[in-house]
Amino acid sequence: MEKISDRVYQKRFPHLDAAFNQRLMDAFLARKNGPDVRKTHLFHGRYENIYLPRDCCPELPVMLEEARRAAEEIVGVGPLAVGFWFNEMPPGHRTTAHTHDDFDELLSGVYYVVTPPDSGNLRIGFGTDQRVVQPEAGKMVFFPPDLVHEVEQNQSTETRLSIGMNFGLKA
Repeated sequence: MEKISDRVYQKRFPHLDAAFNQRLMDAFLARKNGPDVRKTHLFHGRYENIYLPRDCCPELPVMLEEARRAAEEIVGVGPLAVGFWFNEMPPGHRTTAHTHDDFDELLSGVYYVVTPPDSGNLRIGFGTDQRVVQPEAGKMVFFPPDLVHEVEQNQSTETRLSIGMNFGLKA
C-alpha cells in the first residue's frame, strides 16, 4: 500500500494483470445493456454509474475481495461490505467534481480496468491539498468518501473503464 497523502492511498495488484482486466472489460461490454443492469447518474448523455451483477464474470468477485481486504487494512476495522459500479468513459467525456458521503461509507475507491494514455487523470481534494493520480490498469486508489474528486476529460480515442466502490461496515 502506498500513501499518496494523509488521506489517499494507492495499491497495485500485479496478479490482476492485462489478461484479467481484458476479461473484465469483455464481460462488461457483453452485459452492459442486459435486463439485469441498472444505470444512474446521467450527465451529458452518459450514465456514470452502471451496475452489473456481482456474478457477471469470475474476475469481478476476485477484484472486489482484493479491494475489500485493502480497505480493511486502511480503515482498521471489518468486516466491510463493498458496493460497486462500472464507469465507462468514452472519448471526450469527464466526471464532474463530487463526493460519495451520502450514507455511512467509511472509504471510497476506484479500480482501473482499461486506461488508454490521456484518458483522464483523477483529481482528489481541492486547493493546495489536491492530488492528481494518473490511472493505470490494475491499480486501485482509496480515499475518504467526503473528499471531493473528479476525472479529467478523456482525450484519447478509446474508452476508459473503471470500477468505483464504497466500503462500509457489514450490517
